[in-house]
Amino acid sequence: MNKPTANADTTALRWSDPHLERERERYEQPLPSREFIMDVLRQQGAPLLPEMLSGLLGITPDESDLFSRRLRAMERDGELMQNRRGDLCVVEKLDLIKGRVEGHPDGFGFLTPDDGSDDLYLSPREMQKTMHGDRAMAREIGQDRRGRREGKIIEVLERANTHIVGRLVVEHGIMLVAAENKRITQDILIPTGHQGSAEPGQVVSVELIEQPGKYAKPMGRVVEVLGSYADPGMEIEIALRKHSLPYIFPDAVEKIAKKLPKKVLKKDHAGREDIRHLPLVTIDGETARDFDDAVYCEPNGSGYRLVVAIADVSHYVQPGDPLDVEAYSRGNSVYFPRRVIPMLPEELSNGLCSINPQVERLCMVCDMQIGAQGAVKAYRFYPAVMYSHARLTYNQVWDWLQHPHNAGEHGDLLPQLKQLYTLFKVLLKARGKRGAIDFETVETQMIFNEDKKIDRIIPVHRNDAHRLIEECMLAANVCASDFLQKKKQPALYRIHEGPTPEKLAALREFLSEFGFGLGGGDDPQAKDYATLLSSIKGRPDAQLLQTVMLRSLQQAVYSPDSVGHFGLAYEHYTHFTSPIRRYPDLLIHRAIKAALNGEQYKPGAWAELGAHCSMTERRADDATRDVEAWLKCFYMQDRVGETFPGTISSVTGFGIFVALDDIYVEGLVHISELGSDYFHFDKTRHQIAGERTGVRYRMGDRVHVKIVRVSLDTSRIDFVLASADGTELINKAPGKDGAAAGDKKARHVDADTDAPKKKSRSRKPRKGK
Repeated sequence: MNKPTANADTTALRWSDPHLERERERYEQPLPSREFIMDVLRQQGAPLLPEMLSGLLGITPDESDLFSRRLRAMERDGELMQNRRGDLCVVEKLDLIKGRVEGHPDGFGFLTPDDGSDDLYLSPREMQKTMHGDRAMAREIGQDRRGRREGKIIEVLERANTHIVGRLVVEHGIMLVAAENKRITQDILIPTGHQGSAEPGQVVSVELIEQPGKYAKPMGRVVEVLGSYADPGMEIEIALRKHSLPYIFPDAVEKIAKKLPKKVLKKDHAGREDIRHLPLVTIDGETARDFDDAVYCEPNGSGYRLVVAIADVSHYVQPGDPLDVEAYSRGNSVYFPRRVIPMLPEELSNGLCSINPQVERLCMVCDMQIGAQGAVKAYRFYPAVMYSHARLTYNQVWDWLQHPHNAGEHGDLLPQLKQLYTLFKVLLKARGKRGAIDFETVETQMIFNEDKKIDRIIPVHRNDAHRLIEECMLAANVCASDFLQKKKQPALYRIHEGPTPEKLAALREFLSEFGFGLGGGDDPQAKDYATLLSSIKGRPDAQLLQTVMLRSLQQAVYSPDSVGHFGLAYEHYTHFTSPIRRYPDLLIHRAIKAALNGEQYKPGAWAELGAHCSMTERRADDATRDVEAWLKCFYMQDRVGETFPGTISSVTGFGIFVALDDIYVEGLVHISELGSDYFHFDKTRHQIAGERTGVRYRMGDRVHVKIVRVSLDTSRIDFVLASADGTELINKAPGKDGAAAGDKKARHVDADTDAPKKKSRSRKPRKGK
């Protein structure tokens, strides 16, 4: 046991620290614990100078630097702060609120408190002290004119932005960078000599050399010149940096990847079942290159045996090694049109782990016995070595199921494909009986020409082969969740909660105007939503009603708390089927292996892992949305002045968003273009109505619009209302508040029903989601 140093006062207060033994285990020279320091300061009843606190705790001169470091760390974490006199204060006694800063493009912002209380409004003046994403402490100073809690920034605890991407401009002889992230409204000043080789108008990445403060503007130096907005692929380069997406593998990761074998080694067969004889096949989109899963089905009495084999990434990516650290940082693969940022190096994602045809692969298997009514009667998990007998596509399989003679050389696979299809229909009936929600959404695909520009945007029609794989993945994911729960192994679950009381009340009020009601009382279930969806099919306003229902649900996230999946109507659910491209699935594989060995997998704080993986998922969605918005603007820039029919896809306080028919592009009709009237936004009714004229625009209404402006710099498309012949209904210049093409910020669907859809290579399939 460590003992006090020779010159330490053994009667000092510090030796009564209840956490002393823990500190001794961690450090050779134990200091008073954070908890004890906080208790001592609270007991003093007043702020103390650091020197006084050191004396009170018996800190020796040799320990002074270490103790000062601990105090600074406590300040960074928002536990302590120093007042103007230099006294240490307990933050909780100052009525200060810690939280994350959320910037708004209009210059103001909010502090989202750590304790979950209501946000604090931050005025544009307060936002000059901080940036979007920073962690800060604020004091509540009253209410703004809209009745919201208003805050004043007291101290910035943690800076979120070290590098910013934007356009270099010169105004009145001053060089600055306007951030591409519109939530960062401060321009970054570039001192003379810090612009490098960059020219005005170019897109650059800057390193901040001075953060914003009460009396200081942010300053930076150019560290990378990306090029001009119109350069091929620039939209992706911007998105990668704007959203802080890791896109270059560190040298340590590259070295490990290059040393990996090109094929499965014989020694790796040890401890695995050999299922190479099973005619397992992969079924994916035409352009997919990384294959997570293979399937096989055969009759089993009155039911079926379903084998789902998933790439065994956990065999090659070990906890804590460079591959694992980088995979955690990325969280998931990101699928842009024409480019993929993989979670794992291609040696793994497209090679050794990918279930490519006619080669051996290591896998984790979920081997299920499914009854005639679609219920899983039994299942078994085990590591195995497999052999994919064919790489098939959805369209191929669907064609063969309808026209067996087209299978040709793959005719020997038809019996098991037919069994899979028969099982799918059984599982689909079970899904309906369970009451899972099945929202009908239109997914699109961008078709590019030889110049790598959009030629057209087409809808992607899903056939039963897509749905067949979805149901197989759902079954395996549910078994994985059930297995971990029975083994009492902590894990990350994919949870999707139902509507909040506020959203439920708003939904019921909206539905009542159409004569509909949602069953389930104060606690509706997925089956109640499914029943209502069924009753509105065929109505001209079905899309409107479905969209409002979908937006009433919460987002799906990763969490160690297995509270169930509302949209899929599962009591417990997790992600097991895509470890090549999702870090949570890799964690689940490790947890299953540990449970099979009678052990427990402990990667750290599961709640923090869940929050991180949820964040990286949303980050990827935001980045791909930005890229698609820019590409759509480029696609539409030559069509200014043309008129199109469309549907109001969303209504906001500043105008209406319109989705154009058959083009799948959205833009904004600003509120100033709606007519000479005062228009008021009704959030509950999803409409905006004129005070004097009574004219209203509601989500789902049909309109004709003319394109009046397309901005590549801001990814914005502006419309004005027009008649069918193209005549403008209101002859005004477009409002300044354009909206991003395809920008879902104002109308993004909050719900994530997690239907495990697989997409084309331009956007990786989301099986098992």
